[in-house]
Amino acid sequence: QVQLVESGGGLVQAGGSLRLSCAASGRTFSSYTMGWFRQAPGKEREFVSAVSKSGDFTTYADSVKGRFTISRDGAKNTVYLQMNSLKPEDTAVYYCAADRTMYSRLLHTAVKEYDYWGQGTQVTVSS
Repeated sequence: QVQLVESGGGLVQAGGSLRLSCAASGRTFSSYTMGWFRQAPGKEREFVSAVSKSGDFTTYADSVKGRFTISRDGAKNTVYLQMNSLKPEDTAVYYCAADRTMYSRLLHTAVKEYDYWGQGTQVTVSS
């Protein structure tokens, strides 16, 4: 089992940047594909980005492609989401998630595929 704790959220103006962090407990961090999801008020939770166990493969939702970058640091058991050129529509609670998949290259984008979740961190982008 792994516990996830997100940090780095906050209030930023449109066009600004934030970096989210997700610290994972345990010694099996490298066994998990890691993902970021977000949920805006009144909307379903949606996929943002995922990174493979090795960190070599990444995927992004079309809405954030070219603006967000996901990465992971195995030594720190941490996954990051660098968010640039933020827009008001990026406002949401952002969740970190871990997937116990056996695959090293297949990156799941569905909420149901992820096994562990953090508590979320609020990101608010003002216009």
